[in-house]
Amino acid sequence: MNQVKLSLEMRNFRIQLALFLEMLPGFFLGLSVFLLIILMFQVLRLTEFALIHGVDVATLAEIILFICISLLPALFPMSLLFSILWTYNRLSYDSEILALRACGLSLWPIMTPALVLSLMIGLFSAQTSFEMAPWGNRQFEVLFSNLKQTKAAATIKQGTFSEGLFDLVVYANRIDSNTDKMEDVFIYDERDPDQPLTIIAKTGVLQRDEKLPGHKATLILENGSIHRKAESHTKINFETFDVRLNDPLEIREREKSAPSWTLSDILTKLNEPLPPKEMIKVQIEWHKRMAIAVLCLIFGLMGVGLGIQTNKRTAKSSGFVLCLIVIVLYWVLYISAEGFARSGQLPAALAIWSPNFLFGSYALYSIKKIWN
Repeated sequence: MNQVKLSLEMRNFRIQLALFLEMLPGFFLGLSVFLLIILMFQVLRLTEFALIHGVDVATLAEIILFICISLLPALFPMSLLFSILWTYNRLSYDSEILALRACGLSLWPIMTPALVLSLMIGLFSAQTSFEMAPWGNRQFEVLFSNLKQTKAAATIKQGTFSEGLFDLVVYANRIDSNTDKMEDVFIYDERDPDQPLTIIAKTGVLQRDEKLPGHKATLILENGSIHRKAESHTKINFETFDVRLNDPLEIREREKSAPSWTLSDILTKLNEPLPPKEMIKVQIEWHKRMAIAVLCLIFGLMGVGLGIQTNKRTAKSSGFVLCLIVIVLYWVLYISAEGFARSGQLPAALAIWSPNFLFGSYALYSIKKIWN
């Protein structure tokens, strides 16, 4: 008797292990698909980095990597739903669920692999939401800030009078964003209000201090003239003229945005006496990251409930369609609820958790429906 019981337990374990391993490729496939879909919306922005700012391939790869890392918490529950729904929908389509239940296997062992995977992904999602994703978002912010400082095209637009470059007004008819070389340069230097200078040059190159990019640089001008108007007009022609530039502002680290807050940052801010609007912002970040982690378990239950259909067969493609419908409905509701929280119309906890409550209720209903 004990040997038969042990044999049944081994059979059940093998079935559960097979289901678990079958869901893993679907999870990584869903992660790749949703990641590519989101990156498609970033194509124009990435193209701007590559063409306008002259970003090299290695830096562009860094940008894509940091974007992907920052998106992971939102991608995990979607990929999990796709994986579980696809797997159990296939089992239902091939009548394998009926076969397993006919062999005496109850619904609980059948759905256990999905729950285990959901719990694992949920825990990893929580860690990612509070540590890895903020790190990726922060690295992107710093990299973007440095690019703005170290590329002339980010400050100077060709054919336009540009202000803000070391307190100069600069005009260049043409700019090579790869080499920072400018042609037909016009500069109005008012750093000395008593003796403003007008500088005209055929070409110019902006060379920056590698140790202090964006704060120290030398503008090397060639074949031009310097015009000074005081009591009389003075003109000085030159073949080469170096304009040494220094930014009087202190170098400051860009302040972290809300998506870059780590767990310690959020807990620290929750214990600080912040203004009401700032406190709402912190509370939203705390609840949204916890809610996204719990969403993995909710989507896991929903995937099993929607995937197992014992009374009718559905097309294999319906798994992906159902997945998209659920995801779109959830995020529409989530974005609306977050808007109510930010405007102060609803408490942050109630607004952020309400989509989870609604979808969790439906997930339990779908499980109860197939249990009977």
